[in-house]
Amino acid sequence: MTVDDTGSGTDGDGEVDPAESGDDPLALRLEQLILGAGRRYTPFQAARSAGVSMELASRFWRAMGFADIGQAKALTEADVLALRRLAGLVEAGLLSEAMAVQVARSTGQTTARLAEWQMDSFLEGLTEPPEPGMTRTEVTYPIVELLLPELEEFLVYVWRRQLAASAGRVVQVTDDEEMVDRRLAVGFADLVGFTRLTRRMEEEELGELVEAFETTAADLIAARGGRLVKTLGDEVLYAADDAGTAAEIALRLIETMSGDETMPELRVGMAFGTVTTRMGDVFGTTVNLASRLTSIAPRDAVLVDTAFAEELIRTRDAPSSEAEAAEEAAAAEKAGEDPPVYRFGLQPMWQRPVRGLGVVEPWLLTRRGEPSS
Repeated sequence: MTVDDTGSGTDGDGEVDPAESGDDPLALRLEQLILGAGRRYTPFQAARSAGVSMELASRFWRAMGFADIGQAKALTEADVLALRRLAGLVEAGLLSEAMAVQVARSTGQTTARLAEWQMDSFLEGLTEPPEPGMTRTEVTYPIVELLLPELEEFLVYVWRRQLAASAGRVVQVTDDEEMVDRRLAVGFADLVGFTRLTRRMEEEELGELVEAFETTAADLIAARGGRLVKTLGDEVLYAADDAGTAAEIALRLIETMSGDETMPELRVGMAFGTVTTRMGDVFGTTVNLASRLTSIAPRDAVLVDTAFAEELIRTRDAPSSEAEAAEEAAAAEKAGEDPPVYRFGLQPMWQRPVRGLGVVEPWLLTRRGEPSS
């Protein structure tokens, strides 16, 4: 046993001895299994070994979502390597320092939620003691040991698939400015009366309802070509490159949820326009307008803004009015031709002031004919 410059007990190879650390032995064993190495460095030592300043190392560490640990010996070779890689991208001019910090933050935030979900939901169901008298902690280690390599491979696979899809969308943008500020259709889908449900339902029932809603919405949005931006318990935010796709998703959500007796009613608000994208999220007036429209939408109905309605009319997904559609059908019949086929209908609603956005004119979106396959 040796003592390092911080006074921490270490074994012969410089790693912290679990018996001397004061931490839970199983927690340390799990940490070492998952990280692939034992605790070896203080933050200062890790920064020095990686060749970066302590200030930059701290910025990266906090950006990834980890708490300050002072100068405790808690870091591994993997932490040093991660610092080297991020700093190397900056030194090579591939990323600015601010962008490298943003990469650390976006990765940390995304994977933190994934890790919490896996430990709280997935592993919880798999670590039920197989025999009477065994504790959950006694079976957690072997379960993690078996799952770790498979989950890691699957994570990399999904990430590469998502990266390829995102890259494909980016290269199709003709204007460089649109890579950040793009014209998108944005939609919010909100469960009606969710606050009242939280007071009436048991926690487990409420959790199952939210999970069913999020799962159904996520599957439907992905299947129809949209992108799930985020879930907020009783609400989902999604985006699509065109108004027609977003409209189909909205109506499918209403139709699917209304057919499930266990689900509350749903309302959807959508807007079309310029959207700023940052770290996988979307911001701007278009997003705010979609949110406001959701709050005033009738139950089991979809409201869209004027720009969204105009886009559907421009792409011939909807007529400008039912009167126009009737005139076109009559003219086509007279000429012996097939009438135009519109997927959606639009009904102008009452104009009303919306806080922070002035006076808006919502349009009620409906389906004309059968849903597309």
